[in-house]
Amino acid sequence: MKMQSFFRFAALVLVAFLTACASGPKHAEVASSIPGLKPDQGRVYLYRSNSMLGAAIQPNITINGKVMGESKPGGFFFVDLPAGPVEIATSTEVEKKLTFTLDAGQTRYVKTTIGFGLMVGRVYPELVDNAVGAKEITETSYTGTALTKR
Repeated sequence: MKMQSFFRFAALVLVAFLTACASGPKHAEVASSIPGLKPDQGRVYLYRSNSMLGAAIQPNITINGKVMGESKPGGFFFVDLPAGPVEIATSTEVEKKLTFTLDAGQTRYVKTTIGFGLMVGRVYPELVDNAVGAKEITETSYTGTALTKR
């Protein structure tokens, strides 16, 4: 009987993990549908690697005070913004912020990672090098708004 209970528990954990991960088309499937930038804007890609650590923690990501998406394990989305200051925030038991300046025509990558908190994990936004971000994002699935083929 104990072994049967163990397998039920393991199955529940697996189902919870699979439903917590991002679903959607892989980066390679949507890359050709991502539109070009307008001359006065920059682009910010936000992503999270696919890890079991904190998989159920998926807080909203706000950019300049507006909810733009969620920090989903194995997911990415992008936001085109006017050039200028950018504030990215996530909130679980505490709010974590990242601020930087975005130039016109510039692309930046922000990775959200899970850290330990008192009651629940914390999600930290961090600006990563473009080469690192461009490589890591290829392993994620698109969680943003629908894109049209070009």
